[in-house]
Amino acid sequence: MNNRKKIISAESIQKRVKELGREISRDFQGKELLVIGILNGAFIFLADLVRQIDIPLQIDFIRVASYGSSTDSSQTIKFSKDIEIPIETQEILLVEDIIDTGRTMAWLKEYFQKRTSGNIHICALIDKKERRLEKIKIDYKGFDVPKGFLVGYGLDFAEQFRNYQDIFHLDK
Repeated sequence: MNNRKKIISAESIQKRVKELGREISRDFQGKELLVIGILNGAFIFLADLVRQIDIPLQIDFIRVASYGSSTDSSQTIKFSKDIEIPIETQEILLVEDIIDTGRTMAWLKEYFQKRTSGNIHICALIDKKERRLEKIKIDYKGFDVPKGFLVGYGLDFAEQFRNYQDIFHLDK
């Protein structure tokens, strides 16, 4: 992958993940927390994050997609795996690798709010606002990245490059 430029180092990512874990542990102390990872992109971030959260919690996953093998959102959300843990009163923390247009996260927040009396909170590794179409409040944010297509640390292009420990801009 010669057309890449490192923008966030693995060391910076791990430092920020530890800070987020402390914030979440403090904010959800004494509450029933369900952490929901959004596959495939968030699995690496979620694994590192939950190991830094020092309170009891449950973990489940959903799978949605809006990119496929393109660098541009298809504007269509495809939901292919729902959670398996029943939710009624839990506080929910949706964990996402990147929030770009905001459509997927807005849709998910509404979807889960209909199913629980608890609150829906959002944690994203990357907040990228260059193409934001939906107003989204990110409760726990790793990094602001103003623009560019990103890969590494779970972020992919056509299911490739997720395994890099750093995050890179990928030139199209």
